[in-house]
Amino acid sequence: MPCLENCTGTEFVLLGLLQYSPAHFCLLALITVMFFVTLTGNGLLILLILVDPQLHTPMYLFCWQLSLIDILFTLAIIPKTVSDYLLHRMLISAAGCGTQIFLGLALGGTECLLLGLMAYDRYIAICKPLHYPLLMNWALCRQVTASSWASGAVNALIHTVYTMRLPFCGPREIHHFYCELPGVLRLSCEDTSAYEMGVLISTTVLLLIPFSAILASYSLILITIIQMTSAEGRKKAFSTCSSHLMVVSLYYSAIIFMYMRPISSHTSGQDKVASVFYTILTPMLNPMIYSLRNRDVMGALGRILGECLSCMKAQM
Repeated sequence: MPCLENCTGTEFVLLGLLQYSPAHFCLLALITVMFFVTLTGNGLLILLILVDPQLHTPMYLFCWQLSLIDILFTLAIIPKTVSDYLLHRMLISAAGCGTQIFLGLALGGTECLLLGLMAYDRYIAICKPLHYPLLMNWALCRQVTASSWASGAVNALIHTVYTMRLPFCGPREIHHFYCELPGVLRLSCEDTSAYEMGVLISTTVLLLIPFSAILASYSLILITIIQMTSAEGRKKAFSTCSSHLMVVSLYYSAIIFMYMRPISSHTSGQDKVASVFYTILTPMLNPMIYSLRNRDVMGALGRILGECLSCMKAQM
């Protein structure tokens, strides 16, 4: 499809995720429902963690930070995707495109680091419980959380500034439903092979260091669980860790497939499918995984609902 007649030299054309057909319109409705489920689920999880004192622990600090990332990530992409489809609009400004690149990289990098910190938290809680208050104190947790956000933002800013300063040729058509780094780089007139190697190196650092920490932490956790004599202790440890492992598996599999391959080997179809996983699917599933498989969260929900019912009865 050629660049729309309203397209200027400072705009891009997003070719989108869906075609204009009844089946794809149903998919759009499904995406819209998933968007509201994502906002509701993650918003409720954040509310429970902030309101309930029993959830004021380092693990749930990281948990509500992940929910906040999911909300911001979803808000940065899905509303525009849906509105563009309904309004038959395909243009995005250079500033809007740069914003989506920055938010995608910043939030994605921060989430990778936080998932690594959550694995370390579980390792200390299960393998070194007596040292937990010292090694995972609140001051340290706030510092590492802030460092994760700062690292993700700095990495994203560097890549966004460099990418958006490249000269772009042709009709500026991005075969994607939002501005993601690989899709935008393919439009450049310059040879970006050296820069793509830099992207691969920085992605490897942000992905593999936390991923290595996750593998090491859960290997040690598994050894500790096997050595436990209490069946109840083993069950609780497995329940706590399994939810985190499910989130890690869903998120990392799509991210590694997307960013740890040479950009020249990407195809638009593969990029769209991989992106759907970490922009639509995992943000919706994360609060369900953390809540439905977690007694503490379900207990907090029960207490909040009980207090609400008591207040309603008192007012009647």
